[in-house]
Amino acid sequence: MRTGIVMPAGPGVEHLAARAEELGFSSFWVYDTPMVHGDPFVSLALCAKATHRIRLGIGVTSPALRSAPAAAAALGSLNALAPGRMICGVGTGNTSRRTLGMRPTRMAELESFTAALRDLTAGRESEYREGTRSSRVRFLHAGPYVNTEDPVEFVVAAFGPKAAAVAGRLGAGVISFGMHDPAAWSALSPARRAAAQAAGSTEKTEKTRSYLMSSLHVLADGEDRYGDLVKDSMGHIALSALILGVENPAFRAVLPQKEAAAVDRLLQLRGTTPTHPNRHHTLYHNYLGRLSPEDRELIVPSLVDRFGLVGTRDEITERINVLEKSGVDELVIQPVVDPETEVAELARLLA
Repeated sequence: MRTGIVMPAGPGVEHLAARAEELGFSSFWVYDTPMVHGDPFVSLALCAKATHRIRLGIGVTSPALRSAPAAAAALGSLNALAPGRMICGVGTGNTSRRTLGMRPTRMAELESFTAALRDLTAGRESEYREGTRSSRVRFLHAGPYVNTEDPVEFVVAAFGPKAAAVAGRLGAGVISFGMHDPAAWSALSPARRAAAQAAGSTEKTEKTRSYLMSSLHVLADGEDRYGDLVKDSMGHIALSALILGVENPAFRAVLPQKEAAAVDRLLQLRGTTPTHPNRHHTLYHNYLGRLSPEDRELIVPSLVDRFGLVGTRDEITERINVLEKSGVDELVIQPVVDPETEVAELARLLA
């Protein structure tokens, strides 16, 4: 299985991208979460200048964050710096919208936005709308400014068949965050294939990739599977699931009792409620960063089992093999404790 690295966007991330390239990783990604992290396009521009081979990804942007022409200009500019190495993940903004106190966009907006980005970055025309007014837009002077010759790879954030069907219709790949259930991955492929066949994009879809963003911790001999070091390594993903439990009542309703209790405890620690209009001000504190010591109590054993690749070397290898058979093409890991050291250790483990 191919492997990649993902990090929050910010100054200095380009040095880790260069190290990841040196160690043989296939891709390097940054998150797109305004008001939480830095700008992904700025960070990837630095990464593009610091690297030569590794593919560079946005994981993921959303229709509500930028207009399609503005996002296409940013992608085309990056594609000029790193020709043919750009990957653009697009989702409804389940995180990037909620960190602004807003709801995610609709699937229809996700589909039209991604289609527009695909066309614009390839030098084709696309429809642009503002309210009731619409026009046809395209790059007017592509050559000296943006690269529309080399393809940009597009992937759709998917946790279920509806988003997978969007990917199929667009001939795009899929990307998911913390989804370690092989059955869930196996369910995405039929939905994507059926939609691709109906849209006549089967040939394009067959050439796309599926990405899983995750965390990974190899247990030392005698190490506690649910100890502090494990929690620090994967707690950022588990905590994001608890936050989703706050934001999405339907998701919280299906959580096991101890995980639901952890959601309630999270609200207590943050001093907010599920309905407070400004809950995002405290709820997303240190989001996708290394777990704070006071938050370790929230990471109950079932969260470790569900949202982290934790185990002995043999156990992790087996889980990765099962995920690959279920449809995952590339495993993208976020190191959070000591990124420089972890990236080197991951390279040795995943070689």
